[in-house]
Amino acid sequence: MKVLVVGATGILGSEICSELSKKGHHVRGVIRPTSDKSKVDRLKSMGVEPVEADLKETKSVEMACRGEQAVITTASITFSRQPGDSIETVDAEGQLNLVDAAKREGVRRFVYTSYSRGISEPCPLTDAKRGVEKRVKASGLEYTILRPTYYMESWLSPSLGFDYANAKATIYGTGEKGISWISLFDVARFGAASLDKPEVSLNRTLELGGPKALSPLETVKIFERATGRKFAIQNVPVEALVQQRDSAPDSLQKSFAALCLAVANGDAIDMREMLKSFPMRLTSVEEYAKRVSSGAP
Repeated sequence: MKVLVVGATGILGSEICSELSKKGHHVRGVIRPTSDKSKVDRLKSMGVEPVEADLKETKSVEMACRGEQAVITTASITFSRQPGDSIETVDAEGQLNLVDAAKREGVRRFVYTSYSRGISEPCPLTDAKRGVEKRVKASGLEYTILRPTYYMESWLSPSLGFDYANAKATIYGTGEKGISWISLFDVARFGAASLDKPEVSLNRTLELGGPKALSPLETVKIFERATGRKFAIQNVPVEALVQQRDSAPDSLQKSFAALCLAVANGDAIDMREMLKSFPMRLTSVEEYAKRVSSGAP
């Protein structure tokens, strides 16, 4: 199948490209003139054909979609941002532009990466995600919507306050609500598999989580065992997160505070039925903790 991956230079998009290439699909990956050369070279090493386009530019998106049978999009400014990028221009208008362009250019399948219905705190990013989901469903395209919960590689990492290298963790709220932390590598496998298993993915929304719901405090204990170190914990009260969201100066900061609020609320996802349709072994937090505490990426 000829597949266009939008967001191909991101970590998730790159892994989806890798999975698709392994399965023998003809993969083209959207890049921009400013894309990191090493990331573009990695795509080429997988056999991915780079194609320049920008979600904010309708003509370039139409050209990228032309001749493709399927589109998978993971693009979001929450992972990388360039001048002119915002939640409004990329996650909302840009993704809507992509859906419409795919329809006009005769693309058959459309796979959109959203996030879990359990992440429901009102914010610009949630508005954008749900708005694109609606457009996808109404487009007439054959679709799959991926709704993963929190990625362990992001939310259990130093960049978001989970500093395992220095045995420190920022906990949002009480840290007692369970979250089915999922590996983005597993999300990539679901994304690629959705094209090959239309009988269980066609015109469906897939709620995706890891093998077990664990509270942030339980997760800290797992890292303490993996590292052999006691963690220092800093709690951010829900009231402080609400204040951050309501006083945030821009849509990205407002959305980040809302996502932290949703962490405090928890997001447990039962994957037993899903794994009957997509039999695979999901990455556990224990495995992730052992990997990163040993210095592996």
